[in-house]
Amino acid sequence: MTPVPPLLPPKPAARPDKVSLWRYLKLFRQDILSAQPARLYRAWMAEFKTPFFRSFMINDPDLLDVVLKTRPGDFPKSDRVSEGLRPLLGNSVFLTNGDTWKRQRRIIDPAFEGGRLKESFPAMRAAAEAGVLRLKAAADGAPLEIETVTSHIAADVIFRTLFSIPIEHRVAAEVFARFRAYQQAQPLLNLAAFVPLPRWMPRIYPRGTRSNAARIRRLISDLTETRLAAIKAGTAPPDLATKIMTTPDPETGLGFDTGEMVDQVAIFFLAGHETSASALGWALYLLARYPDWQDRVAQEAMEHGAEDFTAVSRLRITRDVYRETLRLYPPVPMMVREAACPEAFRNRPVPKGSQIVLSPWHLHRHTRVWDRPDDFDPARWQTETGKACARTAYMPFSAGPRVCTGAGFAMVEGVLILAHLLREYRVEPVADKVPQPVAHLTVRSKTGIWLRLTPR
Repeated sequence: MTPVPPLLPPKPAARPDKVSLWRYLKLFRQDILSAQPARLYRAWMAEFKTPFFRSFMINDPDLLDVVLKTRPGDFPKSDRVSEGLRPLLGNSVFLTNGDTWKRQRRIIDPAFEGGRLKESFPAMRAAAEAGVLRLKAAADGAPLEIETVTSHIAADVIFRTLFSIPIEHRVAAEVFARFRAYQQAQPLLNLAAFVPLPRWMPRIYPRGTRSNAARIRRLISDLTETRLAAIKAGTAPPDLATKIMTTPDPETGLGFDTGEMVDQVAIFFLAGHETSASALGWALYLLARYPDWQDRVAQEAMEHGAEDFTAVSRLRITRDVYRETLRLYPPVPMMVREAACPEAFRNRPVPKGSQIVLSPWHLHRHTRVWDRPDDFDPARWQTETGKACARTAYMPFSAGPRVCTGAGFAMVEGVLILAHLLREYRVEPVADKVPQPVAHLTVRSKTGIWLRLTPR
C-alpha cells in the first residue's frame, strides 16, 4: 500500500499566472497572499508593471543582501507602505528614513540590548503565567479561538514590559480592544500603495480606522505624560518606557518629546504585540496538528522549566518550533523598499522610484532554497542545510541595519509563552475549522484559529 503523505500546513491557493490589472487589484483587496502567482515561490526576481509604477519582487539572496545589508541607504522604506499605517504610527521608527530614522534608532536600541532583555524577563513571565491562569476556565475541550488568546497574552507582555501595568489596567484594556478593531479592518497595504496620490488629497480608510487610531494615540499620550511626571518626581519604575524616555541621542543630547514617544509606543505595540500574537497563534495550531512535536515541547518545558532567563536558552526544541513557525507564517509577509536611483538587477533595468518588494512569505517557502519548503519540520534547524538557509533566506524580522530592534525580545517571549502554555494544556485541532492564512497587518487566519484545550 502506498503510504499517505502527511497533510501540509495550510497555505493560500495561488492565483493564475496572468490576470488583468483590474482582476489583480480585486484579488489584492481580498488578500495579498493569494493574489500572487505560484511562480513566485521559485523565481529569483519578478517584475510587475502598472500604469503608475513598476514593482520588483526579489528572492535572490545576493540581491537581498544588497538591498538590506550592503546598500540599505539606496533602498529606503517606501512611502507607499505608510499610507495605511500613518493614522496610528505617525512618524515612528517603522516608517521613517535617513537621519530621522538613525536618530530614533540611537535612542531606542539601548533599551533592547541583551542586559535590558534580562531585566524585562520577569514581566514577560508574569504575563505568561497570567495567561495560563485565564485559560483554566476555557480548557474544557470546547472549541476556542486561539488568536484572541494569544493577542491578549502578547498585549499583556507589552504593557507589563513597557509601562509596568497589566492588561487588566483600564487604559491597557481599552488600547487592546481598539487595536483589535484597527487590526481587523486594516489591510497590509492600502490601495494608495498602487496609485500614488498627492499629500493634499484625502485618504480613504476602512470605517473606524481614524477614530480608533486617534483614541489609541490619546490613551498612549496619557500614559506617556504620566510617566514623564513620574520620571521628574523620581518615582518611575525601571521599565522600557523609562529607559527610552531617559535616553538622549548620543549625537545631539536630545531625547524624544511626548509626541515622538507616542509614535514609538504605537509601533512597539504594533510590532511587539501584533506580530507575536500572530506567530503564537500559528505555533499553537501547528503543535495541535503535529502532536508528536507538541509532546516534545511539553516534555522539554517540564524538564527545564521556564521560570528564569537562563532556562529559556535550554528550551531548544521549543525554540526550533517557534523558528519553523516564523518560517511558514512570517508575521510581516512582505516589506517594500524604493530604489533611490536607477539600478540593474539580474541584468534587468530597475528605474529610479521602483518599488522593491521583499517577501519573507515567498522566500521562506522558496523551492530552490528550502528542502520540502511547505512542510512543518522543526528538526531542519539542527541540520547544516537548515542552518545555511537560515543565514541566506530567513528574515522574519528583516535584516541588516533595519532589522527589528525587538527581534531578541520576540524570540524569548515566544519560547517562554509556548513553554508555559504547553506545560499546562494539551491543544487539539477542530476538525471542521482549518485556518486560512490572510494578510491584514500581519498573517492571520481569515476565520480565526480554533483549537480545543484540555489540562495536561
